[in-house]
Amino acid sequence: MPRLRKRHVQQQLRFPDKNGQNRGRRKGERWRGKKPGRKPKGLRAGSPHKVRPTLERRFPVHVVLRTHREIGNLRKRHLYKALREATLCLFRHELNYKTGSAFRIVHVSIQSNHIHLLVEADHKLALSRGMQSFQISAAKHINREFSARARLAVRRRGSVFPDRFHQEIITNPKQARNSLAYVLNNWRKHREDRHELARGWKVDPFSTGVLFMGWKEREDAVVLWKWRDTYDPLPVYLPKTWLLREGWTKHGGISYFEIPSARPVA
Repeated sequence: MPRLRKRHVQQQLRFPDKNGQNRGRRKGERWRGKKPGRKPKGLRAGSPHKVRPTLERRFPVHVVLRTHREIGNLRKRHLYKALREATLCLFRHELNYKTGSAFRIVHVSIQSNHIHLLVEADHKLALSRGMQSFQISAAKHINREFSARARLAVRRRGSVFPDRFHQEIITNPKQARNSLAYVLNNWRKHREDRHELARGWKVDPFSTGVLFMGWKEREDAVVLWKWRDTYDPLPVYLPKTWLLREGWTKHGGISYFEIPSARPVA
């Protein structure tokens, strides 16, 4: 009787990833080491991948976006221009006029390595899609301006916002007032008001502070702010939610010189 042939187990090919580790596994085999996609721990671990809460149309949202360290300081003229073009792209897409899924940016504050936004959206899906449109447009314009300024032979490509955006839903007038003060005066918290580029400015030129009509020092003003001829403000929408339109005034005006809390938002 002939001898039975030995059956060989099919071996799985394991190719190392970019870190030189083999991530493949056989069916039923447990992972060895870290699971792919697990977030690091620490102060800069980023926003956790949790299901975002339900958002109602009457509640605005405070959003924080952190940028890649390779980009460097965002408070430069060419990067300000790139982010201004990104906000203009949202106007061209007319996201504000989409029935049932509108998205609006009401205020912007550009800091060294992060961006603060006060936005309004009809629901959480509209918020996610609107932020996705803004991040894609901003990344393209920032990469283009960054490459041109650095005189790179090959245009920079890749991530500009490597982490998920952090959000805080504003639900009451006091929170709305604190969020406005935090976003518009955030440069004083980071002491950017002492920079040479900020000399002579009462409000942050890298924000929409010049478009804000709720400053305590301008309560009796009868005309719009007169800014420099060479300055182009960031285009944003007028608020439609009651909280950002007038609800925040129940807790007092906001001064030029108010310094927000040192407690981090994100």
